[in-house]
Amino acid sequence: MKLLIYYVACSVDGFIAHQDGSFDGFLQAGDHITDLAAVFPETIPAHFREALGVRGENQHFDTVLMGRKTYEVGVQVGITSPYPHLKQYLFSRSLKESPDAEVELVSQDAIARVKQLKQETGKGIWLCGGASLAATLFAEDLIDELILKVNPFLMGSGIPLFSKTIQQSALELCDRKIYSTGVLRLHYRVNPQF
Repeated sequence: MKLLIYYVACSVDGFIAHQDGSFDGFLQAGDHITDLAAVFPETIPAHFREALGVRGENQHFDTVLMGRKTYEVGVQVGITSPYPHLKQYLFSRSLKESPDAEVELVSQDAIARVKQLKQETGKGIWLCGGASLAATLFAEDLIDELILKVNPFLMGSGIPLFSKTIQQSALELCDRKIYSTGVLRLHYRVNPQF
């Protein structure tokens, strides 16, 4: 069974973006970027891979899940297939068709589709964003791990990690790294079996 990992950047106070979807405040340069590109090369969008010299094979993921608002960040700048090196799934109840043939639209029964994807063989599944999608999947116990790239600033308000209240859950810290930029990478297992 594939692991589903919510790998996302957030502020210290737990926001993944401003209300308008913008990301100012998140550090775009530093040792954390170099390290994350080496450790998680598949999470670097295609249009940045060349600039960062990312040529590595997929290390952890072969599939990416995107909520509509997360996906639309790229669409606004003309990018409709941000991760062509992964199987891409766009979750939206409002879109009628995918803007790109390489991106599969899931508009109904997201839970069933994700359960099906988890049963496939291969590398892990990356939930790259979508606070609403994250809350839906978490409520169904489908998220196995969280990897948070905690940036050293307080956003104050914005889009939280989860769009609605989720159940209290135990987390097991299984890895962490502190970068000179002040970014923390925290890797947790959800509901560990002690």
